[in-house]
Amino acid sequence: MPPKGDPNATTIVYVRVVGGEGAAASSLAPKIGPLGLSPKKIGDDIAKATKDWKGLRIMVKLTVQNRQAQVEVVPSAAALVIRALNEPPRDRKKVKNVKHDGNLALEDIKEIARIMQKRSCARDLSGVVREILGTCHSIGCTVEGRHPRELIAQIHSGELVIENV
Repeated sequence: MPPKGDPNATTIVYVRVVGGEGAAASSLAPKIGPLGLSPKKIGDDIAKATKDWKGLRIMVKLTVQNRQAQVEVVPSAAALVIRALNEPPRDRKKVKNVKHDGNLALEDIKEIARIMQKRSCARDLSGVVREILGTCHSIGCTVEGRHPRELIAQIHSGELVIENV
């Protein structure tokens, strides 16, 4: 039998789950079973931590130390944009191929960019805003009633200035 792991060692596990639903114990077991945790209990903790993100696919960070797991939600840019659209939660099994054709304000985009800035490789806030506008383009929503590509072009040309705050 292999030796037991160090109880004070910290292990980080990332899992992508649907918000508000517990992760399947069968998918969690290979990741957290060797750490001595119950997949069913961790699935319930994940469901409780992600209930604000109901219906959205979201990344969850599990920090495991001394057989105790802390659940932290790590939202992606797409999840933040879809949440900002204020769409009602949907049933994944019944509703398929949803069009996210809402409209966002530029202030919402800036707020999302501030949240994502620490995980972005962009040098300044305007680069992060352009990344978020690209996400809006791929999701299919508009910003201030215009296509996100127009705003990206305006930021490149200097017509639209995004100030670092």
